[in-house]
Amino acid sequence: MKYSGNIPYPYIIDTLDTFYGINNKSDVEEYSSTQPSKKLKSMKKQNSQKRRLSILITTFWDYPHTGGLSNYISELSATLRSQGHYVDVISPRKFPSLKKEEMRNEIVPELEDFFSTRYGEVNKLILKNQRLLYIYEQMLKTVDLEKYDILHAQDLFTANILGKFNKSLQKPLFYTPHGMYTFNRLKFNIFDKGSVEEAYYLRMEQQAVSFASHIIILHDGFRPPLESIGAKQEHMTTVYTGIENKMYPKKHKAKDDKITIASIARLGPRKGHRDLLSALSTINHLDNVEVLIVGDGEMREELEEQKEKFHLDMVHFLGTRTDIPEILHETDIFVLATLNDSLPLSIIEAMHAQTAIISTECGGIPEIIKHNKTGIIIEPGDTETLARALSFFIANTKARARMAANAKRFANANLTNVKMVSFISNLYSQALAAFKVGEKI
Repeated sequence: MKYSGNIPYPYIIDTLDTFYGINNKSDVEEYSSTQPSKKLKSMKKQNSQKRRLSILITTFWDYPHTGGLSNYISELSATLRSQGHYVDVISPRKFPSLKKEEMRNEIVPELEDFFSTRYGEVNKLILKNQRLLYIYEQMLKTVDLEKYDILHAQDLFTANILGKFNKSLQKPLFYTPHGMYTFNRLKFNIFDKGSVEEAYYLRMEQQAVSFASHIIILHDGFRPPLESIGAKQEHMTTVYTGIENKMYPKKHKAKDDKITIASIARLGPRKGHRDLLSALSTINHLDNVEVLIVGDGEMREELEEQKEKFHLDMVHFLGTRTDIPEILHETDIFVLATLNDSLPLSIIEAMHAQTAIISTECGGIPEIIKHNKTGIIIEPGDTETLARALSFFIANTKARARMAANAKRFANANLTNVKMVSFISNLYSQALAAFKVGEKI
């Protein structure tokens, strides 16, 4: 029996067959790699003529929502539009809920039957992901993809879907990973090493890399893990996230005003709030300090209990806020004690707000926060060093001011939406020009 259509992509079937020790290659439809033969080389040596482009940006996650990915897409799409380009953003929210429910009821039994018959079990996580892939793909079939000059996937899942369509479209397909999906889930024990989940998601990440004409990475830290799954250095370009500077000028504080420390992040396990509270608990004489915890999440109750345990009366939980520029206007020290991250938007906002910054050696953070120049960098989880860094900034007004000013200068020069989109639109134009003349790029 030949499997096709609604069943998982043949390269996924191959991966699962290998994991389960199944040898049924003959019943999987022939599926050659749909990656375009053209790959985009370094943009530094090319200067393509610019024109107005039609661009499709895809995300597998709800958009808009609270978080760095959503903000990235908003900045990218809005700035591209302001430069005269046509941009569509397609996310699951673009599709009617009733229609999605109908497709769910249609596809789930078919997938369950396929997995149970072929492998003797149904992995719930893989089943859910395949169902979501199917629904997104079916909805994307209702879109006229021919009208777009550029396809830009913001995750490994839509990169796989667009890669399938691009077999016939043959358009420049860009891919921007906002994290290393499988690696991070192994690191935090969401997936077990050697599990079917690891095999499945790693294969999807490898295929996303294979499908992409070019990979736009948020920081250089993405290079080694992406290279390990097949990406070539010459097919990756680092473009730092930039934002429109909506920050208010720094408030001038009187000598007896309290020093404001702020941490802006989702209250989740990997953002390091526990370490921040632990570090604060070891510092004496915090009478002249107030600490603002901005954000919400599943750890709020636990963190509030930790605050009470350590008698940290200076700590205030503000929840989700929409007035981040105003808060940073009042902030003297910004802290993000994250344990695992890419390039957090809150740090970029703090830099534009001319705030002294303490963060950790995670992801691309050390690429923009240079230790003792634009802020202080510590090892993740090192509460003792975090306490020393906090004490240093609390006691040293001049050091705070110097590093905050350096951070703002760096942000103004490198981390604006105009700078970011200038790089990306140049890449778009070069890719389109090379595809037109049939070059291998």
